[in-house]
Amino acid sequence: MREITITSRSSEETMELGRRIGGQLKGGEVFAICGPLGSGKTHLIKGIATGAGAQDRENVTSPTFVIINQYRGRFDIYHIDAYRIESLAEFEMLGFDDFCYPQSVVLIEWADKIEPAIRGIDYIRIDLAHISERTRMVRFRNVPEYLKVL
Repeated sequence: MREITITSRSSEETMELGRRIGGQLKGGEVFAICGPLGSGKTHLIKGIATGAGAQDRENVTSPTFVIINQYRGRFDIYHIDAYRIESLAEFEMLGFDDFCYPQSVVLIEWADKIEPAIRGIDYIRIDLAHISERTRMVRFRNVPEYLKVL
């Protein structure tokens, strides 16, 4: 598994990066996406869902208050926002294991809050960070060989 760091110079570039990733998915992937507010997590997820064929792309938004959004596409796409999750037990009560199967893709925003609960599975970690007002550093860890992010 590889580690890759790239620079995104705009929210459009971040969404395009996600779209390219989403177009290469095989199913069964889990993404742990971390970064501070405004770092581009939701833009990246919107791109991944679009690339994975989400049918209702306009409604790919952060599920901060509902915790989980599901989008239909080539896969069942589960978008989990862990921002308001208070404990690992609360995360486990969501039925996370039920979302992980070969025809699904799971995207977890604020995954650093619940990472101990997913350590037993093989997941791709993505960290986003501010470099400047519009520029972001995007670091991918545990990237499978078939996934080309550049």
